[in-house]
Amino acid sequence: MPVKNRLAELHHEITEWRRDLHEHPEILFETHRTAAVVAEKLESFGCDEIVTGIGRTGVVGVIKGKTDTKGMVVGLRADMDALPILEATGLPYASKTEGAMHACGHDGHTAMLLGAAKYLAETRNFDGTVVVIFQPAEEGGGGGREMCADGMMDRWNIQEVYGMHNWPGVPAGSFAIRPGAFFAATDQFKIVVEGRGGHAAKPHETIDPVVTSAQIITALQSIASRNADPVEQIVVSVTSVESSSTAFNVIPQRVTLKGTVRTMSRHNRDLAEDRLSKIADLTAAAMGAKAEVNYYRGYPVMVNHEEQTAFAAEVATSVSGACAEAPLVMGGEDFAYMLEERPGAYILVGNGDTAMVHHPEYNFNDEAIPAGCSWWAEIVERRMPAA
Repeated sequence: MPVKNRLAELHHEITEWRRDLHEHPEILFETHRTAAVVAEKLESFGCDEIVTGIGRTGVVGVIKGKTDTKGMVVGLRADMDALPILEATGLPYASKTEGAMHACGHDGHTAMLLGAAKYLAETRNFDGTVVVIFQPAEEGGGGGREMCADGMMDRWNIQEVYGMHNWPGVPAGSFAIRPGAFFAATDQFKIVVEGRGGHAAKPHETIDPVVTSAQIITALQSIASRNADPVEQIVVSVTSVESSSTAFNVIPQRVTLKGTVRTMSRHNRDLAEDRLSKIADLTAAAMGAKAEVNYYRGYPVMVNHEEQTAFAAEVATSVSGACAEAPLVMGGEDFAYMLEERPGAYILVGNGDTAMVHHPEYNFNDEAIPAGCSWWAEIVERRMPAA
């Protein structure tokens, strides 16, 4: 079953929806206009139920099949939020909101799920219920966690859930997926190194937090190289070094380090947090300084379920002719929270030869729309075949 004819017919219309969303990006939970557009379209499609305000600004639409003999409910999720990036595409439909941009393709995800919803509401050629989920605040706000905390899964008795993300660098409309751990846990840390400031010409009268911080930065790399199993993935990156002084001749009183930790397992996540704290504390003590460590856990590891992943790959192959094995991704994805509550799978759809996501020149490739819409629609029709 290749791209569905009806969705090919809707390609232009869905593209117009996508470009309208691209012009009006909204960040985190401030997706008020986007949510209103989504709810309005779901109503026009004839959805059986539409609820707004789930997870603060999320939208849920319910579409019932022609029959419901088994009580099966499948959830399909798209993210709606943009990024705080100044767009540099020069497109005629470029962002009209200064400092905000759909630089990760969530406009495309939303438009594709709307296209699938329109098709499913028209045809209803399935036995059960589909719940379309439009989520805010994927980009760091944990909107998926908030929607789950609002009881979404139990309220609609969602039994399986499926998500999708575009992926630049591979042919538009092609697919890739992998079972098990897929996207990394994303943690952050801040280390404040307190020393004793003074004149740079008299370092012996100080406890230099800059030198101490340099030792800590170097030592933190031993977490990946000497503490973690070499065949497992772990990244510890110090991304910011800030001093309490900006003068050339002053040794500062304190230095603040900030960074991120990415892991693919609970074990390594716990290991990294424990080792980071001890390395910072004891290295500072050895230099006569003190270190205050704050460790912030972000999104958990996103884990695809085996059975649902195999099914999602089968559907992708039916749509595009093949489904590749996706690489491990050290970026984060808060669809992880939904996969912790229900079995399901997350797939990548090719975006073609475009700038990478989170780049000011990125743009979602509208040529991927028919394949993405067809995958979602086919997930429903194959998982809940008409009675």
